[in-house]
Amino acid sequence: MVRANGAVSLRELARVVQTSEVTVRRDVRALEAEGLLDRRHGGAVLPGGFTRESGFPQKSLSATAEKTAIADLAASLVKEGEAIVVGAGTTTQELARRLARVPGLTVVTNSLLVAQALAHANRVEVVMTGGTLRGSNYALVGSGAEQSLQGLRVSRAFLSGSGLTAERGLSTSNMLSASVDRALVQAAAEVVVLADHTKLGADTMFQTVPTDVITRLVTDEPPAHDDRAAAELQALADQGVQIAVAGATGPAAAEQPGGRAARREVPLPGQRRTRGGSPARLTAAALDRDGLGGGGGGGGMDRGARVAGLRR
Repeated sequence: MVRANGAVSLRELARVVQTSEVTVRRDVRALEAEGLLDRRHGGAVLPGGFTRESGFPQKSLSATAEKTAIADLAASLVKEGEAIVVGAGTTTQELARRLARVPGLTVVTNSLLVAQALAHANRVEVVMTGGTLRGSNYALVGSGAEQSLQGLRVSRAFLSGSGLTAERGLSTSNMLSASVDRALVQAAAEVVVLADHTKLGADTMFQTVPTDVITRLVTDEPPAHDDRAAAELQALADQGVQIAVAGATGPAAAEQPGGRAARREVPLPGQRRTRGGSPARLTAAALDRDGLGGGGGGGGMDRGARVAGLRR
């Protein structure tokens, strides 16, 4: 599976081979000792995965349920009449499918797949960058793409990548893609990163968004045993990143009245304190009050004050 897909999560492996994640984790350790793969937080990649990038077909098969849940929650951030930028990636493609229902929306993108997902949305205007087509992920890159973004200003940028750490932020394994993503970030008032739990703790060659520039992270709930992912989320929260966790299965994956994705209020391991001394927590009420829900603007939220964490 790793050879076919480039990367795979422990959750997917356990489901496919119909055994426990504890057993899968033990076997992955043994395969790593033989040099057949490299372990990552919640999954495994091919050896040398620090520089290798999977193609789009492989990425589209990885963590599909998690990406769906993340896209549902991320779509609830976007309000009617807003102008946003959406980067390339399989998770952002899922987001675009949901944005087709938001009236009066303007979406700037360098992704052919994002544009395709919105092509038949009657009340959504799609603006594409120029640039050179990069076939592996169907994205426009290069100086043409970057120049077309100069002078642009939108409310939010939605980006994904190959890895996310508290130390370096969001990263990718391709230099041209990283350069365009940085240009997308420059055009936005705030940056929302979409990353499933298998990317937490993964670090790839080219930094796209430093941690201090990331406004929000929308992720899924890692497995209960994945203490390293929980620690990475805590480190991101300690640096002021607002974290929203979408449940891939169960009640948290359902939608609340009004079409908003359900959100979990769960404590991070070790409550972080705000500047005023109160525990940091991101509740559903706070999400709606501060614009993280479907109708708010989100501009006044204290980045370090509210955090959604992990249920064990």
